Amino acid sequence: MQKKQSTKKQLKGTVVSDKMQKTVVVSVSRYVEHPKYKKFYSVDKKYKAHDEKGEYKVGDTVIIEESRPLSKDKHFVVINKVK
Repeated sequence: MQKKQSTKKQLKGTVVSDKMQKTVVVSVSRYVEHPKYKKFYSVDKKYKAHDEKGEYKVGDTVIIEESRPLSKDKHFVVINKVK
């Protein structure tokens, strides 16, 4: 039997806040093309991610993965740090 492919969303971003216990705020930026003018521009979105050990600090580039709801607005878990 084959292992099922994971459909969880993974995003790469930068930690912008680590002031909460077991939680970091990660800013993910992406390029979007304007539908009418065809110009690309950057869009940023912040996600709260679970950090059990509190090992990630402001400025770290991390990969976060979608998970079950952990709180009211925390639905991601930090997987690892990008070098």
